[in-house]
Amino acid sequence: MQCAESLRAQAYFDGELDAASAHEVERHLEHCAECTTLLDELKSLRGGLRHDLKVERAPGDLRGRIQRLLDQEDTRRERKFRLAAWRRFPPFWAGAFSGMGGAAAAAALAWFLIVPASSNTLVADLVTAHVHSLMPDHLISVVSEDRHTVKPWFAGHADVSPAVADFADQGYKLIGGRADYFEGQRAAVTVYSHGLHTINVFSWASDRAPLTQGITRNGYHLDFWKVGNLQYCAVSDTGWDELQGLVTLLKNLALREDHPA
Repeated sequence: MQCAESLRAQAYFDGELDAASAHEVERHLEHCAECTTLLDELKSLRGGLRHDLKVERAPGDLRGRIQRLLDQEDTRRERKFRLAAWRRFPPFWAGAFSGMGGAAAAAALAWFLIVPASSNTLVADLVTAHVHSLMPDHLISVVSEDRHTVKPWFAGHADVSPAVADFADQGYKLIGGRADYFEGQRAAVTVYSHGLHTINVFSWASDRAPLTQGITRNGYHLDFWKVGNLQYCAVSDTGWDELQGLVTLLKNLALREDHPA
């Protein structure tokens, strides 16, 4: 008979549990051979897929068409959601429009409906870059746990110099870095491991305001923040609490580097 905790063990493996639930599963694994064997089999399967499966890349024009269709679908969903919100709160909008001219009202509505779509391409690019990095031999260009090795490497390979540190004592081990290309520049990517999960921390120069809330796309969490003109985004399939633990450490480090005592 299958263990009653087997489904939660699978959710734990996929990083879908919060910190408290994950701790409960870890305690269960200490005395459940069945769930321990299940996790070992899942690890073996994931390892085989990542290292042995041949990667076939779609032609560039096909990828471009698919991405445009996905962006259009995201835009339609955003507009549908916002129109529904508009209809839910008609007294508010009626009062707001009574105090502004027709042109100003139209401009406000256009902003409300259209602006969020501008982030779709960036989010898609980040998720694509993260997934691509998990393919064999794509994750790391400079392998090191030493920030004094990783940070100088970016000077010759990326257009920015991000905050870099090893937080192994807090559960986030620095394993290296690489350069990626999007937003018209060579972005720096710092790579951390947290348990069974990989966390890519992208950084690039940007004059735009950062996205102010976390986003989940295709099972991956993205958390954005900004220090000075340097935009950061951490991407992983680990839990939100675990991802934001690293984000907090990096925010504090970046602020100290940007405003030294």
